Amino acid sequence: MTNKAIASMMEKIESLVDVVGRATLWVALAMIALVAVNVLLRYAFSFGSVWAQELEWHLLAALILLGMCYALQRGDNVRVDLFYAHYTARKKFIVDVVSLLLLLAVALIFIKVSIAYVMQAYAIQESSPDPGGIPLRWIVKSLIPIGYGLVALQTVAALLRLFHTRAQAQEGGHV
Repeated sequence: MTNKAIASMMEKIESLVDVVGRATLWVALAMIALVAVNVLLRYAFSFGSVWAQELEWHLLAALILLGMCYALQRGDNVRVDLFYAHYTARKKFIVDVVSLLLLLAVALIFIKVSIAYVMQAYAIQESSPDPGGIPLRWIVKSLIPIGYGLVALQTVAALLRLFHTRAQAQEGGHV
């Protein structure tokens, strides 16, 4: 694979993740607005809705599952830099590769396991057990393999970027 092809693949994956991340920002805004309205209705007018409360949780699930890939892309994932900060460039590269490969393995496991979970919910047309709850629960459950699929894609892009950057640094004599 040529450097140009690798760069093109990285850009395509990262632009998809960027679009998903920006859409997730709107999900966060909708969730905040929904929570505010639910609280206002509950405490000011003693009115509550099971459907609206469940929607809060569904939006939170969407926010987390779709936002994971964006956080990974932006480097907002949790890291412990206590030791890493003092590593040589070679050790940092090794830690980054191993970490990304482990993340990719976990993402692929979650995808594999969750597909049957989603298919079962779809097959029985699972809905909320609560009266007035949200029907078609399989839709929110389908965000699990989608979210981890996006994490897997972003992880592949991060690995490509890591190797691409390292190759460029070696060509320039910086490693």
